Amino acid sequence: MLTGMKFGGSELIGLIVAVSFAAGLNVYTTVATLGLLVQAGLIDLPSGLHLLASWWVIAASGTLFVVEFFADKIPAFDLFWNALHTFVRVPVAALIAYGATSQLSPEKQLLAALAGGAIALAAHGGKTAARVAVTPSPEPVSNIALSAGEDTLAVFLTWLATRHPIAAALIVAAFLAAIVVVMRWVVRAMTRALKNLFGVAENGMENETSLASANRRDVNAA
Repeated sequence: MLTGMKFGGSELIGLIVAVSFAAGLNVYTTVATLGLLVQAGLIDLPSGLHLLASWWVIAASGTLFVVEFFADKIPAFDLFWNALHTFVRVPVAALIAYGATSQLSPEKQLLAALAGGAIALAAHGGKTAARVAVTPSPEPVSNIALSAGEDTLAVFLTWLATRHPIAAALIVAAFLAAIVVVMRWVVRAMTRALKNLFGVAENGMENETSLASANRRDVNAA
């Protein structure tokens, strides 16, 4: 057991990447998991993240996790919940990345914060896209299973980031690549749908115009 594990160099980068992605999925789980790991003496987070080990922070994040656990599994409402948490997950992930690099220069801290926020936004966007696809399903099982899977993945990535940060970062890289592919497919599908919609509308207007012209010719001929 790597008790009191510390982070530096590539391990710090791996920690930031994996934890930011986990926060994009479930920020309360991520914060609570980090705090509990510190309290258990399993890791020694960078000085800028010592606040996460406070029992007040752990209790607050744990309580909010319980609320999200149920709210995130209600079809339709989960879409509103996730949209609202765009303004929570991304900023908190950026703050965690900023705090994790407190020993670095301000420029590198800012870069880490931007990277952490961007990774969290990608994870959050992928989660939201998955919810949009699953929510229309008439049965609630798929929605509940997806939410439970996201919670489990957030805990696993957070834990793995503290034990094997490089491996965790590689897993996140694979998820990010998949999200990019899926988002490109979604954008293309939406673009085709909009083109078809506007194409039908334009054809309808042209048909109406042609019909009106034909009617006028008939009236003039009469």
